[in-house]
Amino acid sequence: MTQGAGQGPEVERTATLRDFRVPAYVHETGPYDHSAHPGNAAPPLDAPLDPPDGYTPTQRDLPVINRGDTLQVTVDPAPVQAAPAATGPGPLFVVGDVHGYLDELVAALQDKGLIDAAGRWCAGTARLWFLGDFTDRGPDGIGVIDLVMRLSAEAAAAGGYCKALMGNHELLLLGAKRFGDTPVNSGAGTATFQAAWLLNGGQKYDMDRLQDHHLQWMARLDAMEAVDGHLLVHSDTTAYLDYGDSIEAVNDTVRETITRNDADEVWDLFRKFTKRFSFRDEGGADAVRSLLDTYGGTRIVHGHSPIPYLLGDVGSEDGEDNGGPRVEGPHLYAEGLAIAMDGGVTMAGKLLVQQLPLDS
Repeated sequence: MTQGAGQGPEVERTATLRDFRVPAYVHETGPYDHSAHPGNAAPPLDAPLDPPDGYTPTQRDLPVINRGDTLQVTVDPAPVQAAPAATGPGPLFVVGDVHGYLDELVAALQDKGLIDAAGRWCAGTARLWFLGDFTDRGPDGIGVIDLVMRLSAEAAAAGGYCKALMGNHELLLLGAKRFGDTPVNSGAGTATFQAAWLLNGGQKYDMDRLQDHHLQWMARLDAMEAVDGHLLVHSDTTAYLDYGDSIEAVNDTVRETITRNDADEVWDLFRKFTKRFSFRDEGGADAVRSLLDTYGGTRIVHGHSPIPYLLGDVGSEDGEDNGGPRVEGPHLYAEGLAIAMDGGVTMAGKLLVQQLPLDS
């Protein structure tokens, strides 16, 4: 595993944390020109997190949604049903970034016939993969995790499965809980997980309800998986290549890094998983092929980068909106080799649940 890759010399600014906000990684490299907190000391936890100098918030930014802004749905636990006789694997579905939007997730799963009106698994042998980023920005990240954990048991009992990948926001929440305001070397100064979590939409309501079994579940998530010719990952980056030359090696390395509980190592992992847009522009198809050639599969399926940004619907370089998010479904790009699944639910887009394979 490459430690500290991409870290340059110290400069007169800190990295709290511009690197981890859309459109921060449009070009995948370089910190903000300014920091909200100059110097090497982390800001107090109760200090306002001001944006960098010259930065103007717009509707293109991913908003932080307060819990009271949306209607909450409580999904009561249900008894596990006996599994029917297996007749082979069921249909395959993937879910893009949820970011705490429990109501939208429930509605999307019901629309695809995966859960019933009471929120219980009703899809038999179907296979369901979540691509990561369950918390932050939205109103009920822990509720989302609780639902996914329960559906995992119900789906397995019915002969199917419900599984999940590690997203950069799982790493961020783990780091905020474990390391708090412990300084880490960001490569451009001093940062902390706590400050980064708050800056990237961390919700106090989630942290207050975070329990050991949630932390253990997140820490054991795989980073990537191959299913039916699809290479499933969270982030549209080639940084996975830094952690192994096989799916098993990558998953083992990521899990071991988290287990060692070293703040700087986990920060480096978080930083790399937060990179984006490797597949979007010129050379993007070759970047996808580098992953497919190493790990197998004929297409990559990822979340992380909102489709409105990939399409240029928002966040254009001239600073003008182009009418707001227009997300109808997954985005197939990079010469047909990549499928983007983050519908931009945090920016009034759409929470996507899609059956695979996707028609070309």
